[in-house]
Amino acid sequence: MQFRQKALSKLQSPEELDVPVRFARPQGRLVLAVTVVVIAVAGYWALTGTVASKLSAPGVLTHAEGSYLLQSPVAGQVTDVLVKEGRSVSPGTPVLTVRTDRGDRPVRAVAGGRVTTLFARMGSVVTTGADVATVERVTDPKDPLVAVLYLPGDAASTLQVGARVDLGVQSVPRDRYGVLRGRVEAVSRTPQTREQIGAFLGDSGLAAQFSGQGNPVAVLVRLDRSSSTPSGYTWSSTDGPPHPIDSGTPVTGAVHLSAQRPVDWLLP
Repeated sequence: MQFRQKALSKLQSPEELDVPVRFARPQGRLVLAVTVVVIAVAGYWALTGTVASKLSAPGVLTHAEGSYLLQSPVAGQVTDVLVKEGRSVSPGTPVLTVRTDRGDRPVRAVAGGRVTTLFARMGSVVTTGADVATVERVTDPKDPLVAVLYLPGDAASTLQVGARVDLGVQSVPRDRYGVLRGRVEAVSRTPQTREQIGAFLGDSGLAAQFSGQGNPVAVLVRLDRSSSTPSGYTWSSTDGPPHPIDSGTPVTGAVHLSAQRPVDWLLP
């Protein structure tokens, strides 16, 4: 009987027109207002804000003119090593002496610079064309260092001269002394082959490492100078490390790319 009465009442007022309409509860209005504000702020930021990004790449500290591998023009046994690592040599300076069938022959420096590595030792046997030393092309030991980074070939279009670069130096604890500061000075127009990298750095091992994923683009980074730090360069910390940094030290660079609007970054 109760069910029948309820059914008859439902038929008499099928649309429930006499029941007040409730649009939203107070809590619902608050959630709606917050949602509208968030969407408005996000839309404004997407149109007017910027997104900063970085591109990381390995590299090495060196001098601007790079290094070269000194090779022996003759085959024989090394009878005398005439220079020590770290010594500066001028073009034509004898670096070592090789005893051949025709007598002792000197191996001379091709260009001036600083001998950074000696591969040939007293008594060792060398063949024609063997690497005997690495010579860094530097006329003044006080010439500033630069960093050379090697990025994937398709990254060249995203880089701009003058872009800020943060360099993590392998021999310097980052959590204590921070990173080295610099700016992009030049970007190679074409990818570098392993042979080109080796010829510039004077190190075939580094050349193989930097070209392991294909021919990279070379990026020259000019280091920011500072007269108030022991190293002579600017660091993210106040003083940086309490010692100079050496050429040939591996680094990892983070290049700051041009800021983009979020709407351009998100859309294709």
